[in-house]
Amino acid sequence: MLFRGLFNQWNEIEFFRFSNVLSFVSLGAIAMSIILFLIIGLNYGIDFRGGTMFMVSTPEKIKVSDIRNTLGGSNLGDISISETTDPLEKLSAGTLANNNSIFIIKVEKIKGFDVEAMVKSLLQDREPNIKFLQIESVGSKVSSELVRNGMLAVFFAVISVLVYIWLRFEWQFALGAIVALIHDVILTIGVFSILRYEFNLSIVAALLTIIGYSLNDTVVVFDRVRENLRHFKSMALPKVLNMSINNTFSRTIMTSVTTLLALFALYLVGGDVIRGFTFAMIWGVLVGTYSSIFVAAKILLILDVKRNWEEKDSKAGTQF
Repeated sequence: MLFRGLFNQWNEIEFFRFSNVLSFVSLGAIAMSIILFLIIGLNYGIDFRGGTMFMVSTPEKIKVSDIRNTLGGSNLGDISISETTDPLEKLSAGTLANNNSIFIIKVEKIKGFDVEAMVKSLLQDREPNIKFLQIESVGSKVSSELVRNGMLAVFFAVISVLVYIWLRFEWQFALGAIVALIHDVILTIGVFSILRYEFNLSIVAALLTIIGYSLNDTVVVFDRVRENLRHFKSMALPKVLNMSINNTFSRTIMTSVTTLLALFALYLVGGDVIRGFTFAMIWGVLVGTYSSIFVAAKILLILDVKRNWEEKDSKAGTQF
């Protein structure tokens, strides 16, 4: 009740006061993300590059540099090593905690080399008591198929959203939703280019989840816009849009905050294995909330929509 009363005091927020400035900010962020992707690229995981991933555990405390020195002089190609921790170990106390060191080692696939056997031999010579907790291998052919399938999954998800919104509302709404989704996906890729988080299949899953979350927010706003267009036929469109966003603002904020609380908890204690996925979800919730309010609604304002939903309006969306 406290939060509801607080949000109800905000029912006169002018969301379109700085809409032109925010539009330029969004366009600049999209352009920067595309440039970063073309210049820097993404830090593709073994899902997309091909290679072998080892998760190993050692009873003694050793450093990442020790493992790197052990594998570095063996012509294994690109090697990525990171130390991780068991989330359950963090929550353990006293004698329940163990001192095992856990490492994730990713080795690029090289033709003519049995990477798995070589890495095992080198690590066992360095640390006889080492344990191999998990080994995953992805071939170059499979990795290229995964890249193609991941791109197709995102593409068909966006097209499905376009068709659904078009049938559910009108083409102006469909275009607004698609622009918002493309905005979210491009900015997420740009952030991953900057921060160099590993881009793998779990991130593709995060992108698809972001599309669903952003669409859910956008549809709620659009549904209220359509309802208000029926009731306020003579009111200026910017005022109708602003009223509709204000009507759904408390729901949008509370849904986003509760989702972020769960995601931040998962990011902090979920371990390094799912950290990239969780970060993508956190970023997606933030930009998805932003785009539902400032991007999708702005497209409706630019294209115009019909005012009387019961009748056909041949003028709506035709001013260009």
